[in-house]
Order: sequence, then C-alpha cells, then structure tokens
Amino acid sequence: MTRRHQADETCGIAMAAGVVGDWWTLLVLREIARGYVRFDQLAQELGLSRKVLSERLAALTDNGVLAKRPYQERPVRHEYVLTERGRGLLPVLVSLQDWADRWLLGDGTLTGTAGGEGGESARMRQLVGTRVPAEPELVGTDGAPHSPLAPDARATVLFAYPATGIPGGPAGIPGAAGCTLENRLFRDSWPQFEAAGIAVRGVSTQLPHEQADFAQAEDLPFLLLSDEQLQLAAALRLPTFRSAQNLRLKRLILVVDAQRTVRHVLFPVTDIPAAVDEALALGRDL
Repeated sequence: MTRRHQADETCGIAMAAGVVGDWWTLLVLREIARGYVRFDQLAQELGLSRKVLSERLAALTDNGVLAKRPYQERPVRHEYVLTERGRGLLPVLVSLQDWADRWLLGDGTLTGTAGGEGGESARMRQLVGTRVPAEPELVGTDGAPHSPLAPDARATVLFAYPATGIPGGPAGIPGAAGCTLENRLFRDSWPQFEAAGIAVRGVSTQLPHEQADFAQAEDLPFLLLSDEQLQLAAALRLPTFRSAQNLRLKRLILVVDAQRTVRHVLFPVTDIPAAVDEALALGRDL
C-alpha cells in the first residue's frame, strides 16, 4: 500500500491525485468528455481491457465524478456521464493539454496560433469525419443555452476565436489579434451564408455578458457562444493558449454537416478574410 504523508489529508493536490492521478483514469475522462459514454465505445477508443476499464469507471462513479444513466433495459446497460463534480475537472484536462501543447509538443513559445505541423494541427485534422457531441449546450448572446450547431441548418460554420473587443489581442500575444475583424467579416458575409442555408456560430471562452455586449455593439446576426467552462474545448480537444491566467481558444473554423459530422477543419487560421471566404465555399459544396 502506498504510504501517505499526514499532511496529504488536508492537501487538495494530494486528494485530487487520489481520484484522478492515474494514466487510465485521465484518459477515461478525456473520452467521456468527447462523447464516448458507453462501455464498449470506451474500450474501443482506449484499447483498454474490460477489467481495467471497469475498475476505473467504478472508482470514478464511487467518487461522484461520473453517474450511470441507463440506456437499455434488457439486458440493463448504462452510459457514464459527467456529474457537476466531474464537469469541474474539464478545465483541469484542458489545462493539462495546454501545458503539453506548449512545453512537450511545442518549443515553449506562448502564441495564439500554431504551425501547420505539430501536435495541435494533427489533432485538429483528426476531427474530420468525427461527430460533434450533442452536449454540451453553451450560453449564447441571447442568454439561452444552445447546441454549438444549428439544428435546422444544412451545415454550420463554427469558428473559434480568442476574444473580441481587446485591442491588439489578449496581452499582445502573437496570433491572438483580429477577433473583432473576424466577427465583422462573418457579419458582412452573413447574407451569403444565409442564402446557402449555412448557419454561422462563433465560440470563445469569454463570459456571456462580454460577448452579448459585443454582439449588440456590432449588430451581429449570428450567435456567439461562451465556452467559459471549457466543455466544448474538452469535447473537441481544441487548441488553447493562456493569457492573463485565462485559457483562450486559438482561432480555427469547423465546417459541420447536418448529421453533426465535421467535414472540414481550417487550422491554423492566419489569413482571416481568406478563411471566411473558404468556409463559405466549403459549406456550399457540402
């Protein structure tokens, strides 16, 4: 048995490590955040033995991180979903990913963009052909919760950006500027998107009221969504960077069809006007 120092009983880091401080436990949480909530799905995605997976799921359920939700009666089978306590771990997962992207997969540079190669770009390319989970719902600029994808559109262009209305971008970090311009360009092209039956939605980690004020000031015809709890960032493993102790989404564009399947990913986005035009063309071609 592993011996604990007496002070561990009052140390939050030690107590948290006792719940999630295990390779497979963290990866199980990663996959559940991505929408793989059934046992066989998890086993397939992780390549994990049923015994080890059962142990990790039982421990996470016993610790109140997961809850079992029945989806079949005969025989009884369950999905494993995050509780409120479990959702509180999503920023931890994204922070770990952000640290590794910068210090293990990158050269330590703090930047709001990325190179065409590397871990972040490879991870975003892997999104093509996958489905955007039906959950989570994010608060929009109208104050109501929304799916990241428009339910009645034949396609959705979902663009992520660091933050609007901040001159020079967050803390002047390279690649972080241009979010206001990006929103304006999508606004100006909105009639063409609408005519093609393509919805446009923007998402950042800014607070809902910040985005609502910006949307009103700029007269945006589409929703901006707040991922302040990093639920979508965890679900899609979106690239981030840290600015003033806040995690911001790096700029990217997803073109998603009506079946929630990601058809195209534009990342990194360095030429914003060209990327808006390309997103429109790709959406029309679906």
